[in-house]
Amino acid sequence: MRNMPKNKKTINSKSKVIVPIVIIALLFLGIGVGIGYFKKNLYTVMKVPDFKLTDQNNKTITNKDMLGKVYLVEFFFSKCPTICPVMNTNMRAIEEEINNPGFGMISISIDPENDTPKTLKEHADRIGVKSPNWHFLTGDRGYIGKLADQFNIYVGDKEDESENLNHSGMIALVDQEGNIRCRYNKDNMPILYYSGLNYEDPEGKTPKLTGKYHPDREILIEDIKKLLK
Repeated sequence: MRNMPKNKKTINSKSKVIVPIVIIALLFLGIGVGIGYFKKNLYTVMKVPDFKLTDQNNKTITNKDMLGKVYLVEFFFSKCPTICPVMNTNMRAIEEEINNPGFGMISISIDPENDTPKTLKEHADRIGVKSPNWHFLTGDRGYIGKLADQFNIYVGDKEDESENLNHSGMIALVDQEGNIRCRYNKDNMPILYYSGLNYEDPEGKTPKLTGKYHPDREILIEDIKKLLK
């Protein structure tokens, strides 16, 4: 006995059900792949600005000298009584953890009149710097202010006495090719820069000088190791 032909309307109805299911499944797959991508890859913010400054050993250091290394950039000053010691402590902990000749750090003073190479050398010795690739840089204050603007890291206007020594606690992560890199946040948006501060909560919502939490220090270590691989 011959098989009876199936009703076309039935076939079309099944197709209409199956197609949306397939599309939804593909969307979920795409979202899963996308989230995996964001977790594994770092965002490229921009090319690191050109810089040319003098370090604690009276050596000229430029961005070209740092090519081939993964490194961090912060703005600070040695006599800062508030966030700078916290930032330097977190940088020092990162230096200790990474312990790799392919890794370096750049700490640019926003108080170059007081932070001479000699003063910066004493500061580096005082906080226990071990790496020859950690450069404490000094130079012209106007030049450093413009450099901070190019980094998009806040530094106070040198002409404003009340703002002159104010600065951000943010840190830039730079890869071997001289690109500023960052990870994505929980909403898959690039964070751009990392915080060098401490917090009173593990989520990093409330800064506190004596805070026992430093979440960005941990993720910086992870991302530095990722770039060094």
